[in-house]
Amino acid sequence: MELRYIVPPEAEGQRLGLFLRTRGVTAGLIRSVKHAGNGFFADDVPLHTDRPVHAGQCITFVLPPEPATSVVPQPVPITIAYEDDFAAVLDKPAGLAVHPTLNYPDGTLANGWIYHLQQAGRTGVFRPVNRIDKNTSGLVLCAQNAFAAPLLGASAEKRYLAIVQGQLPLGPGRVEAPIGRRGDSIIGRCVTPQGKYSLTEYQVLAAGKNHSLLACTPRTGRTHQIRVHMSYIGHPLAGDTLYGGSAAAIGRHALHCAVLWFCDPLTGEQRRIESTLPPDMQTLAHENGLLAGWEFAQL
Repeated sequence: MELRYIVPPEAEGQRLGLFLRTRGVTAGLIRSVKHAGNGFFADDVPLHTDRPVHAGQCITFVLPPEPATSVVPQPVPITIAYEDDFAAVLDKPAGLAVHPTLNYPDGTLANGWIYHLQQAGRTGVFRPVNRIDKNTSGLVLCAQNAFAAPLLGASAEKRYLAIVQGQLPLGPGRVEAPIGRRGDSIIGRCVTPQGKYSLTEYQVLAAGKNHSLLACTPRTGRTHQIRVHMSYIGHPLAGDTLYGGSAAAIGRHALHCAVLWFCDPLTGEQRRIESTLPPDMQTLAHENGLLAGWEFAQL
């Protein structure tokens, strides 16, 4: 894939390396293009990174080949909510691990993505920008190449729909409490003074007698952040037995990544991708009268 940039007047005389860095090209990628690719060109003439660029020049370079992947392609069904040359957004069902681990060595979203690439006659790696728990459903943003990965990571914002136990007042709220490991547990987390700064903002969209529907925005990226923060304020997620929730109404923690924003790595144009509530959360929300009075456009 070839990338092209037109040098604007304000970049006149900048060294090529600096010009590329201001466009989001990482130092590592610059090295890869120099040593593993075909190099950089200005108006089709080779140009070293320590040489100046001039207004109006067309700077081009070809992205190096993607590295080999150890993920085995498997026909795991995946839903692609969005895809272009730089980004792919996959809509993950609950119960599917994002990538292979010791406990889930295959049959993951990663295996399904590599199979999708293979079937399309393409090569690549699975490069998720955001990860969600195995039993969390919803949108996962993936970078198609090394150039896009840091830019997508810097611009991505996620909004989750969560069904918590108990009745919360309608309107906005926030939980600002540090999160760290729970004792010696590898999995469990808790609010603790020894933890890392953590902030979750939320909006209560609807509230019934037994459950409330929230739109949650994690402003920090701690493990299990929304689950821990909701439990901390006395309203654990429905189905979240790890953090005090009951599995009587739903068989997994009721959390869904519903809206995802990110910027196009070349143009900066913002994109918004949505995913509707999965059937199990829809059923729980319907039973508690939580579906009326709000729309996705409000999220």
